[in-house]
Amino acid sequence: MNSRERLLIALEGGVPDRLPATTHHVLPYFLDKYLDGMDYQDFFDKFGLDPIRWVIPLKAGDNKRDYIDPQQGDPGFIEQKRIVSDEWKIECEELEDPKFEVKQYSFITPEDTLTMTIKSDEASSMVTEYLIKEKDDIELLGKYMPHPVCDNEEVNRTAKEFKDRGIVRGHIPTFDVFGQPGCWQDAACLVGIEELIMATFEDPAWVHELLSILQKRKLDFIKSMKGANYDLLELGGGHASTTIISPDIFNRFVAPYDSKLIEVAHQVGQRIVYHTCGGMMPILDDIAAMKPDAMETFTPPNMGGDVKNLAEAKERIGDKVCMIGGFDQYNYFNNCSPKETRDAVRNCFDQAGENGGYIMAPSDHFFDAELKLLEAYADEASKCRY
Repeated sequence: MNSRERLLIALEGGVPDRLPATTHHVLPYFLDKYLDGMDYQDFFDKFGLDPIRWVIPLKAGDNKRDYIDPQQGDPGFIEQKRIVSDEWKIECEELEDPKFEVKQYSFITPEDTLTMTIKSDEASSMVTEYLIKEKDDIELLGKYMPHPVCDNEEVNRTAKEFKDRGIVRGHIPTFDVFGQPGCWQDAACLVGIEELIMATFEDPAWVHELLSILQKRKLDFIKSMKGANYDLLELGGGHASTTIISPDIFNRFVAPYDSKLIEVAHQVGQRIVYHTCGGMMPILDDIAAMKPDAMETFTPPNMGGDVKNLAEAKERIGDKVCMIGGFDQYNYFNNCSPKETRDAVRNCFDQAGENGGYIMAPSDHFFDAELKLLEAYADEASKCRY
């Protein structure tokens, strides 16, 4: 089988020729530090992994009011094009900082200006000033925030060029500048997770209103995707893991909104993987009940998750979804022997690989890795045959 066939068969719950093995994103930080800035597709060839091509093309809708932000420049790593209008403009100011790149974004509307600040280093970024500071701020989002659609032609060009190398993957659009694909997870990036959790107790109606505003934007995008030749789209995010919220909050404020996105995605012929980096075992069956095609990341406890045994997860939901992830990249891409890495690969295969429907991958990103251990990871996966 070629890589595309292997990955698609696993996504459909079938049994490929061998264990599909890939990674989530290949971060520019890693490529620059360890591989002299190698192109990320060359990374897959170098290590013999099953390739994924990421593409997130947005364009303005047909209302003739919105347009691509001329101030953005070229989108960066997995960054989406920003769509603006004369009633929703985005301006950026770089703030002085001795150690970090700090940018403050202003979202300018006819009624008020909202600001959001992002701090970045060479490896990652974080919000240091949240956009929504007063509850009335969400009214500006509902009234003025553009609703982009999918550039299906660009997706299809990418898929045609990529051919059988692997699968084409994207994500449900996040809020501009910084966000996550899921409704709750996107809201957490705008409000702050602590404030959002408190609001579920103090003002749940306000939380539902915010989630509905974000959901409508995402639904409009998904509805435009009919005919886009994606193989897999990511939904979810870490702020809905049980490391952060309770199963009750998940079932009241996460599942009702994201399950609708999955339903509509299926109606337009798209597959969804639900991404949960953190605790997921208490809500494992709840996530599967939303009917995604796949679930990730199955993060082990020593990396901040709670999947002690992939076999338990496989037994509970393996007949409902494809499982992606589960590999401990922190302990087996660094400071161990190649044999230990190979044993970790074999352990994942033994626990989750039975009857197919499993794709080996690190449980989310990795920043640092010894090249000999990446080679052991890929090589051992190629030997895990059905």
